[in-house]
Amino acid sequence: MGNRTVWLLILAALTAVMAASPSWSRPSAAHGSAADPATDKLAQVLARGTLIMATDPAYPPQSYRVDGAKRLAKTRCAANQLTGNQMAGYDADTSKLVAKGLGVEPCFVAPTWSEMISGHWGDRFDIAIASIGILRDRMARLYYTQPYAAIPERFFVRSDSPFKTVQQLSGRRLGGCGGCAAQAYIQRRLVMPGQQIPFLVKHATFVGYDVEANGLADVGRGKLDAFLCSVAVGAKAIKSGVPLRSVGGDRYYGVLSGAVDQFSNFTSAAFVAKVDTTVRKLHQSGTLRRLSRRYFGFDFATKGSEFDIANLRQRVK
Repeated sequence: MGNRTVWLLILAALTAVMAASPSWSRPSAAHGSAADPATDKLAQVLARGTLIMATDPAYPPQSYRVDGAKRLAKTRCAANQLTGNQMAGYDADTSKLVAKGLGVEPCFVAPTWSEMISGHWGDRFDIAIASIGILRDRMARLYYTQPYAAIPERFFVRSDSPFKTVQQLSGRRLGGCGGCAAQAYIQRRLVMPGQQIPFLVKHATFVGYDVEANGLADVGRGKLDAFLCSVAVGAKAIKSGVPLRSVGGDRYYGVLSGAVDQFSNFTSAAFVAKVDTTVRKLHQSGTLRRLSRRYFGFDFATKGSEFDIANLRQRVK
C-alpha cells in the first residue's frame, strides 16, 4: 500500500471519529470556550466558575441578607463574598437564576449605591442586578441587559396630609433616592428611554436619601411633604406602620435591568448577550412572574419583558 493511500485512510478515520464525538467535547465559541479569559468577560466568568454580583443586603423585598444563613462549606466564592444561600429577595433570586443560566456559582458583594451606578468598578464585580433603572444619563457609564422588571413610581404623603394632587406638591420639600430617577423627576430633567414623562411638579426642593425607608419615615414624621419611590417600597413602609398614602397615581415606570460596567478591562459583548438570553428565557418560562408575585404580591416582571433592549442602540464592546 502506497504512502498516499495510507494517509488517506488515516484522514478518513480521523474525520469519522470527530463526526461521532459529542458536541461538548469540542470547543464552542457560543459558550465562550474559544475566547480568552484574560480579555473576555464571559470567558472569565466561565473559567472562574462564579458570577460576582453587586447587591444591597438591606433592601427587602428586593434583596436582603438571610438571617442565620451560614456561608456554604463548599464554595468558589472568595472570603469577602456572600454565598448564594446568604441572600434572598426578588433582585437577589433573579441574580442567582442568571448565574444558574450561565452554569456558574452566584457570589455577592455589597458596594454602595453610588459605586454601582457610577461605573469604574475595577472589575471587583461582574454585574449589578440591584433595582437599577434604565436612565439615559447612566448609559454613558453602564451597559444594560434585558430588563427583569418594571415597577411604577409614585409620590407618598402622610396619611393625614391635605395634598390631593401631584401639582399641589409644587414648591414643597420632596424626597427621593439621591442619584436616581426620583431626583431627576423632581428636578424636571428625567429622561427614560421608551417613556414620555409629564412633569407636574415645579420649584420643589429636593432632599436626597441613600436609604429610601429613611425618607418615607421622615414623611411620616412630618419632616418632608412627600417622597417619590416605587410602589413596592412605599407599600412596604405602609405595611411596617408608617402613616402614608400615595397621591396622584403613577409618575413613570422604573425599568429595572442588570448593569455592566463600561469601563471594565474585559470585552463585555458576549457576556451581555448571554445575560440577555438568560433573562428572556426566565420571562418566557414564567419564572420571573412567579417570583415577583412571591415577593411583591404583584406581577412586575411582565412589563419588564415587554421592553425592547435593542431600542437603546447600545454599542457593547
